[in-house]
Amino acid sequence: GKDSTQEEFFHTFNALVEDGRQVIISADKSPTDLEGMEERLRSRLGWGMVADIHPADYELRLGILQAKAEHAHIQIPDKVLEFLAHKIVSNVRELEGALNRIMAHAMLVGREITIESTADLLADLLRASSRQISVDSIQKQVAAHYGIRVSEMFSARRARNIARPRQVAMYLTKNLTSLSYPEIGRQFGGRDHTTVMHAVKTIETLTLSDSRLGEDVDLLRSLLSN
Repeated sequence: GKDSTQEEFFHTFNALVEDGRQVIISADKSPTDLEGMEERLRSRLGWGMVADIHPADYELRLGILQAKAEHAHIQIPDKVLEFLAHKIVSNVRELEGALNRIMAHAMLVGREITIESTADLLADLLRASSRQISVDSIQKQVAAHYGIRVSEMFSARRARNIARPRQVAMYLTKNLTSLSYPEIGRQFGGRDHTTVMHAVKTIETLTLSDSRLGEDVDLLRSLLSN
């Protein structure tokens, strides 16, 4: 929304494109829906390929597993790959990590890979994946811990006794859910994503020097994860 920033961005964007460079820009909405941005900028952003990116669905997760197993030249039953694609939905990195663990175990131990052996080997990962931690549960747990009202998570109040728990809740939400910064901001009274980023960074830094805050965060994480 700042004119001077947009002016600089406009000229930088043009210079890069005229020099044959690739420019990749991510946002939480399409160029046509961006607010507070000049029309000439929205128009230039719309020149390129606009891709709507969603979390990997079941078919994509299964395809990734099949391709990775084939590339590693390890025979894994389709039922096992389907089991993993159904059970691990948080992110692709975790999905690939689970497959790597199964393949390594198969090579070291030489046991047949079955759904039962996979469930035993990945018991900790499957438990964590099955737990659905919501923003609502995080806000309630943090509010109860600090003795404030849940509604104050969404308020504009900046008093330290309100702001710090709110930052802790944002930090835990970023670490315990798959929500993006803009999505977290919307869950905390429509705050800007930069506010959430600042909160996460603040708590990350403070927990290194403030042992009491570190203990609070560890306790809350444990309560929410169990």
